[in-house]
Amino acid sequence: AGIEVILDVVYNHTAEGNHLGPTLSFRGIDNRSYYRLSPEDPRHYVDYTGTGNTLNPVHPSVLRLIMDSLRYWAVECHVDGFRFDLASALAREFYDVDRLSAFFDIIHQDPVLSQVKLIAEPWDVGPGGYQVGNFPVLWSEWNGIYRDVVRDFWRGQASIAAFASRFTGSSDLYQSDGRQPFASINFVTAHDGFTLRDLVSYNDKHNEANQEDGRDGTDDNRSWNCGVEGETGDPAVRALRERQQRNFLATLFLSQGVPMLLGGDELQRTQHGNNNAWCQDNEISWFDWNLDEAQRTQQAFTRRLIALRREHPVFRRGAFFEGRGSDGSGVPDVWWFRPDGRRMTRRDWEQPYANVVGVFLNGDEIADLDAQGRRITDDSFLLLFNAHHEDITFALPSKRYGAQWAHELSTAEPERAEDGQRWLAREELVVPARAVALYRRVR
Repeated sequence: AGIEVILDVVYNHTAEGNHLGPTLSFRGIDNRSYYRLSPEDPRHYVDYTGTGNTLNPVHPSVLRLIMDSLRYWAVECHVDGFRFDLASALAREFYDVDRLSAFFDIIHQDPVLSQVKLIAEPWDVGPGGYQVGNFPVLWSEWNGIYRDVVRDFWRGQASIAAFASRFTGSSDLYQSDGRQPFASINFVTAHDGFTLRDLVSYNDKHNEANQEDGRDGTDDNRSWNCGVEGETGDPAVRALRERQQRNFLATLFLSQGVPMLLGGDELQRTQHGNNNAWCQDNEISWFDWNLDEAQRTQQAFTRRLIALRREHPVFRRGAFFEGRGSDGSGVPDVWWFRPDGRRMTRRDWEQPYANVVGVFLNGDEIADLDAQGRRITDDSFLLLFNAHHEDITFALPSKRYGAQWAHELSTAEPERAEDGQRWLAREELVVPARAVALYRRVR
């Protein structure tokens, strides 16, 4: 069907738990070889995973076991790549996470595994385990910094500079070691944590059903309930929550890098505030396929975003922006501007919680080639972000960026299509409060 399969693999721990856990396999075969043991008391395990134990990939037999498993899935089952759970735990040679570890070396030298997609969850729960941006070439990473900044931006607590860095592919994390924008796996929500609907409906986790007295699940959710905790019948609050969800979706799919959508977010799936629902096999974690009108609207809007990204390579460049033009268009490949249509200044970038900005994406300055070696060109777009609580009037940039512009998409009007209306350079238009508007340059 033309769909790639990325297998989520967990080689960092087993089901045998801590020293009080059951003996199921490896513990009874060779405990000292298969697990990281405490140097002070080898009866106890070093726990970088939060499960009570950590597998020991430093040992040759353990490393061989992992590699045999990976090759089986790649060669026999033809999966297209792997997402490594808590990958920092695998990269620890002894205590510190090491970019030159044996685990990386053996994968990079393998003729099969070096050719598949390798995606790291670049952290574990041990000291120094948060390693976003520090994995080597050939690896893509779940970009946890992207998640945090985008969540903060849409609740008014991130700077424009931080948001711009994440939106343009996080070059500060990946460019210096030769990686490209696709090294950044962008996401707002994942299977761990809130769903998208819950992200805009709850300020706090509600994990009572997990029966751990609220100790489980992260407290750093960076969420905003739009004024009411949990479900509500208030039409204004519900409308705002739906718009905020569309803002996250539009930001995700129009960012440089690789978008990762949590299944169910396109349907407004809720876990009723539970941000650690792995243990729930019931209505908390199930999908409800009986969709109401709001859910169908969000599904259709998500489809529009996916189609837009697929049709326009300007949203999925293979190289980072340079902030200048090189192909003779006369304007840079990306250009950020204020609501008055003028270029952002250093002072504008340094505002700690500025939440209104526009960006020009130049379809004539894409440094990618197609399969025949021809330069790729595309339409050019304006994106207008308004995370402020009031409507904002934007002046379109000068004529050198585009003489006429057509409406392409708005999170405030999710069903609105291109209607033939045109806006001229320097003309003013209003972007509603907490909304994204996308305009396409008319050729």
